[in-house]
Amino acid sequence: MGESASERVASPLADGERPREARVRGLPSTTLSVEPPSPQPSPRRREGAGRTRRQAFVAAAHVLRAAGIETPELDARLLLCHEAGLTPEAYVASPDAPLNEDGGSRFDAMIARRLKGEPVSRMVGAKEFYGRCFAVDIHTLDPRPDTETLIDAVLDALGREGRRDEKLRILDLGTGTGCILLTLLAELSLAQGVGSDVSAGALDVARRNARDTGVGDRASFVAGDWFEPIEGRFDIVVSNPPYIASAEIAGLSREVSYDPLLALDGGEDGLEAYRRIASGVARVLCPGGLVFLEIGETQGEAVLGLLRDAGLEIEAGRAIWADLAGRQRCVGVRFG
Repeated sequence: MGESASERVASPLADGERPREARVRGLPSTTLSVEPPSPQPSPRRREGAGRTRRQAFVAAAHVLRAAGIETPELDARLLLCHEAGLTPEAYVASPDAPLNEDGGSRFDAMIARRLKGEPVSRMVGAKEFYGRCFAVDIHTLDPRPDTETLIDAVLDALGREGRRDEKLRILDLGTGTGCILLTLLAELSLAQGVGSDVSAGALDVARRNARDTGVGDRASFVAGDWFEPIEGRFDIVVSNPPYIASAEIAGLSREVSYDPLLALDGGEDGLEAYRRIASGVARVLCPGGLVFLEIGETQGEAVLGLLRDAGLEIEAGRAIWADLAGRQRCVGVRFG
């Protein structure tokens, strides 16, 4: 007998390959149905009691979808599990169990915050990136799926050169949560790395993430502006610098407004950070060292020009990587 629409939404974790949203946002390796829930929100939704987990989820997903939230079912499920103290598996196992009053009230408050544009990751204090969970807070940029393109580019380049098993040294400029550096260290078991940031608060988060991802013994962090605190030379330099033009900041989505301005504002033309990186990167690179930088979708040629002028080599046909949507997202160049 076929499932109803409401059953597919209330119990969406069926066998199969999960979509990218599920992997990035932290669900297990299962498929997420994204069909809109058919039941109308329960009039008791805001009372915080007298509902099952399923009823609370369906009502919240309906409200989020009506408000134009991009992933209403996913957001509702993550917030419900967080506030009710459930794992996704526990929800699936007992969706019709009663939702306790305290958990229901907190869940309603979270949904109200989401309707105002606050990202789920900011409310739960964590975001998944490249299959691993990273803590986030007010001092850090939210890890985003687009940045996984940079990870893929680095691993692809090293794989083609047969260097993934070398004892590489990696520098991550403007490390934030540390998600780029720590992911690379997790994928490259012999590598060591340094992350730098001007924000002491961000460095505290990065150190915590280093411990939690199990690479703390191979990662260190220093405070300072770009190359100012950096000593020694590195095989790979990576960065997701601020690249949004100052005049465009005000027009960003509500969700992006929760990111620290320092991590977004790239100056008048969005290229100021790239100029700083291009002017100093040769000092810290080993001969043959690689540089990978995240970019805005229209900035590829401009950033490559800055790096070329600084003496780095541009490999024909492999200098710009696109994200899953086909937009320019990362440049990669070589020194010497």
